[in-house]
Amino acid sequence: MIDLLDTLSRRPVVLDGGLGTLLEARGNDVTSALWSARVLRDDPAEVRAAHAAFVDAGAEVVITASYQLGFGGDIPDAEVEALLRRSVSLAREAGDAVVAASVGPVGALRADGSEYTGDYGLTVDELRIAHRRRLEVLADAGADLLAVETIPSPLEVEAVLLELAALDIPAFVSLSADSTGFATPGALAAALGIAASGSSVVAVGVNCCSPGAVLGALTEGPGIPLVAYPNTGETWDAATRTWRGAAAPLAADAPSWVAAGARLVGGCCRSMPADIAAIAAAVR
Repeated sequence: MIDLLDTLSRRPVVLDGGLGTLLEARGNDVTSALWSARVLRDDPAEVRAAHAAFVDAGAEVVITASYQLGFGGDIPDAEVEALLRRSVSLAREAGDAVVAASVGPVGALRADGSEYTGDYGLTVDELRIAHRRRLEVLADAGADLLAVETIPSPLEVEAVLLELAALDIPAFVSLSADSTGFATPGALAAALGIAASGSSVVAVGVNCCSPGAVLGALTEGPGIPLVAYPNTGETWDAATRTWRGAAAPLAADAPSWVAAGARLVGGCCRSMPADIAAIAAAVR
């Protein structure tokens, strides 16, 4: 396994792709509100195999199946904690890769599309409480770092940064560049700057957005390693729970992201092991 912090200072590091997409392609049902967490609960061997497929394709960092797992929902809290820990152990077993424990936004736990707006009606203190226990469990579960991803608003960035300050684990923070929460001019750049100010934050950037949104976001990024792992170009319809539009080859744009400062590069929703293999070839 690579030394992530040392490697980031020398060359790009390849992230994995869309875990839920691959699980679905392997015949698993990810249509429930739990998404890939349902497979984590009911068929953990499938999660391990999906992680391994991305590692075999060239991923050096695998992101756990904990994105949509949180406390206070339909799953009893004791089971949630066990599943969060399982998500880390399965990723660790999948191959010689850095394990990044996924921390999705509050909207992902609601499964109502608000992860793309950040319009939760919650204060910073309420957001901190919503994130706290999951962050603490994942920080203690043996991951190499936290992947705080798809954060859709400046308010949630602030809340997460305050909680990360109390934890002894590195993290990267990735924002949803297409979120309406960053629609105000300069809002995304300002939020990236806030995220980069965290003492434990090793990289910041964007994910779960259109490929065309990446380069503009990175050129406004602060002076620390940047993260880029967009969707393949389709758009998620939260009402019908379907993808619309056509896919774009992420590897074609990946070198330009690296030139703009991206050091953690991969794919998000709809990206498969073949996409990650192509990205790895393009940036190495």
